[in-house]
Amino acid sequence: METGLNYTTLWNALPYPAMVVNSENRILAFNTAAEQIFSVSERSVRGQLLENYASHGSRLMTLIAQSRSANGSVSERDIEINWTTSEIKQLNVQVTKLHDSGGSDALLVVMQPGSIAEKMTRRLMHRDAARSVTGMAAALSHEIKNPLAAISGAAQLLQMSAADGEVELCELIQEESARIQRLVGRMEHFTDSRPVEKHPVNLHDALRKTCRAAQVGFGANVTFFEYYDPSLPNTSGDRDQLAQAFQNLVKNASEAVGEGGTIMLKTAYRPGIRLSGADGHERQSLPLEVTISDNGPGIPEDFAPHIFEPFVTSKSGGAGLGLALVSKIIADHGGTIECESGSGRTTFRMLLPVHP
Repeated sequence: METGLNYTTLWNALPYPAMVVNSENRILAFNTAAEQIFSVSERSVRGQLLENYASHGSRLMTLIAQSRSANGSVSERDIEINWTTSEIKQLNVQVTKLHDSGGSDALLVVMQPGSIAEKMTRRLMHRDAARSVTGMAAALSHEIKNPLAAISGAAQLLQMSAADGEVELCELIQEESARIQRLVGRMEHFTDSRPVEKHPVNLHDALRKTCRAAQVGFGANVTFFEYYDPSLPNTSGDRDQLAQAFQNLVKNASEAVGEGGTIMLKTAYRPGIRLSGADGHERQSLPLEVTISDNGPGIPEDFAPHIFEPFVTSKSGGAGLGLALVSKIIADHGGTIECESGSGRTTFRMLLPVHP
């Protein structure tokens, strides 16, 4: 990008994706952050029409038109950008007229992912949700499991001498008692408050084994794609717990896409991503990115903000504990998880620390 001085270094050092488009909406410049988030090089997009990559009716194109019409700056939060070379992104977008562009009517488009503050807020909310389940699970385990066992035992005794019409009722009591016991058993996963024992964990090993297990089980009719960064270092934590988190996400994705669907598992190293610790002071580097994406129908809009909360589910008969457990595991490992979902694409993105 030339404006009398060479600003190439500064332009590519911007931490947020940015591009410049001319009056015909042809891309004049595309910085390094934009290349990374949209998985495309500046060389390939320079001079191309923006409509070739972002659909003509998208909010991004509308904002560009509004900025040009108003001859000023416009912005909007949480815009869904369906870029042809990557999955759907949810970004905050600002479009600004470059008044010193020599009359070429060029616009600067800056796209900012959810802020670090938003990520931290979600992270703390997920932890609080997991803690609420922890307390509830401890109480339920003590107050419910013993009475349930007595109810189930009594139903068995009644069944021995029950009339033909009453046998079915006794069986129903036993089945429902067993169902509640299973639910309480799943909640007991949250009661373990011990610190995670930190060992080096190869994320690719855990992801590959999760994928292989899915292919011969619940994901037998799903097509899997795996894209792993071969230079990715180990993370720090418990391999079995992380594998459990990945398995829960892959199982949910398999159920969402159904037969013939696709699931993508991907890793990447993202230097410079840091989040504040729980105390708000310590800043922790989380450069290891794991994403699990599917091409299912997407998460219902009214459920999306609450999917990591316990007992929230859109599945018939679901307990709504799987994603709450995933959130707890990732938080216990010092990481964070977030979800981006739209029609035809859902992506869970996890950021984790490097083993020292």
